[in-house]
Amino acid sequence: MSKQETVKYTIRQDGNVTAEISGVTGNQCLEITKGVEEELGTVLNREFSPAYYDSEPVEEFVHDSEGC
Repeated sequence: MSKQETVKYTIRQDGNVTAEISGVTGNQCLEITKGVEEELGTVLNREFSPAYYDSEPVEEFVHDSEGC
């Protein structure tokens, strides 16, 4: 089962919009918010959580060539 991805948008009284994304790693957050960012206009600032600097776990496979 995959993790739940969550996006929380906050629109402040001054019109600025912030987005908090959880449940993803690496630059997946940029892909998730890309469409909304294009509709809203210029991105003024980005602050990345530690999850941005994580990468997806890589599965390693060991192949035993004996008996082939």
